[in-house]
Amino acid sequence: MRRVRRALAAAAAALTLAGCGVQPSGVIVGASPPSGGAGRPGGITLYLVSGGHVTPVRRAGLPLSPADTLALLAQGPTASERARGLSSQVPPGAAPFSVTAVPPGPIVVTPSIPADRLSTVAMDQIVCTVAAGGGEVTIAGAGRGPWACPVPG
Repeated sequence: MRRVRRALAAAAAALTLAGCGVQPSGVIVGASPPSGGAGRPGGITLYLVSGGHVTPVRRAGLPLSPADTLALLAQGPTASERARGLSSQVPPGAAPFSVTAVPPGPIVVTPSIPADRLSTVAMDQIVCTVAAGGGEVTIAGAGRGPWACPVPG
């Protein structure tokens, strides 16, 4: 007898829930589907040298920490960037970099080599690469600063 009661209670509950406020309807036409590709990662901006001047270069990929971005800068341009006439004056030995920020002050970059071994263009590359999002940068041991990126943008 208990089984019959349970079965009847389950059937009654199923019927009650099945009729719970959802009315049958025809096809509902909505807005157009989104167009275009999926969002792409922000990419990485490095400042390389073209014609003796610092210039921004975008690379695909997810954004990196400032220290990791500077490590890429110290590796120099890719083969395709070199083919486009881009170069770098940041020596590979400048990496790894230490990058610290204590708001509201400037971002402090410490290269692995003495700053006096870096050319002015190399320092501009470092400053612009770190400050791509805005702000001022001090290169530890450079004897001056903070620096702002000389490239408008």
